Amino acid sequence: MRRYSQQKRFLFAVDCIIFGYDGLELKLLVIQRGFEPCKGKWSLVGGFVQDHESAEDAAGRVLKELTGLDGLYMEQLHAFTQPNRDEVERTISVAYFSLIDFQKYKQQINEDYHPVWFPINQLPELIFDHQKIVELAKEKLRYKAALHPLLFELLPAKFTLPQLQNLYTCVYNIEFDKGNFTRKLLSTNLLLKLKDKDKLNSKKGAFYYKVDPKRYNAGFTSFLNFVPSQYVK
Repeated sequence: MRRYSQQKRFLFAVDCIIFGYDGLELKLLVIQRGFEPCKGKWSLVGGFVQDHESAEDAAGRVLKELTGLDGLYMEQLHAFTQPNRDEVERTISVAYFSLIDFQKYKQQINEDYHPVWFPINQLPELIFDHQKIVELAKEKLRYKAALHPLLFELLPAKFTLPQLQNLYTCVYNIEFDKGNFTRKLLSTNLLLKLKDKDKLNSKKGAFYYKVDPKRYNAGFTSFLNFVPSQYVK
C-alpha cells in the first residue's frame, strides 16, 4: 500500500448525540465507558471508523448496535480535532446527532452498553470534550428545529398538540403562548387531525394528530419558521 511519507497517523472516531423525548422531558442517552481510560465514567455513544467505512457509515453502525434499527434520523454536527481531546492518542472525532422516538426504541436499547437516559438539563459529568459536543448539538437542534419540522422525529406516531408544545418548551426552555403556538403549527398543514382523543391527561380530552408524510418531507426543503429567531441560541 502506498503511503504519504513522513506523515503521522491519527485515530478517526465518531460520537453520537442521541436525543429522545419521553412525553415530559427532552433526554440524552449516555453510556458508561467500558474500557480505559475513564472506564465506568459517563460517555457519549461512539466508536472508531473502520478501514472500509465512511464516518457516516460508522455512526450508522454505532446507532444500529445500540438500537437494533436502521433509518434513524441522523445529521452530522461537527469535527472535533483538538490535539489533546483524548488523553491516550490523537483522535479526531466527527459527531452526529440523532433523534429517536423514546417509546418506540426503549425496549430495543442494547443493555451491554449500560445506557441511561438523562434529562438534558441534568446530565452527569461526561468524559473528554463530550459536554462541549452536547452543548453544540443542543444549539444545532434549536437552530434546525426553528426552521424545519425535525422535532417530529422525537414523537410517537400519534400525539396531541399539548404534547408537541411541551416538546418545544423542553428544547427551547421557554413557555410558548398556547393560542399562537397552535395557530402556527396548524398553519403549516403538516398535521392530520385524528378522530380519537387522549382522555388520560385532560377531562375534555385532546385530539390526536399525526404527520402528513408528503408535507413533512417537503418541510425539510423549505423554511417554516416555527420559532422566532430571538429564541434560537
